[in-house]
Amino acid sequence: MAKEKKPAVKKAPKDPLNELIIATILDKKGDHINLLDLRGLDGPADYFIVCEADNITLTKALSDHIYREVKTKLGVTPNHTEGEAQAKWILMDYFTTLVHIFYRDTRKYYEIDQLWSDAKTVEFHQV
Repeated sequence: MAKEKKPAVKKAPKDPLNELIIATILDKKGDHINLLDLRGLDGPADYFIVCEADNITLTKALSDHIYREVKTKLGVTPNHTEGEAQAKWILMDYFTTLVHIFYRDTRKYYEIDQLWSDAKTVEFHQV
């Protein structure tokens, strides 16, 4: 008797860039990290990674650390970065992934997570 083949279970492809960015944010104590999957929506990128920090110094430190880790481990630099001067909302453009690093009050004001509420969202928390 021949064995029936079970259909292969398809898993979402892992993205090393997103995984590294999220791990880096967790390592530097960023809070309320959300990965928004914008594929299938008419968004400016495939993914948003949104996080926040308690103070502006940490916001800038997160941006610097992400830049160094991604460049060192993946050999990739952002196409564009903005908001570093005031560091209340830093945007890092990695083409397929946009990283939004917010000062806590600024994130509450702009409510970016609610603007893209149709996206599939995965939350990451400090352990």
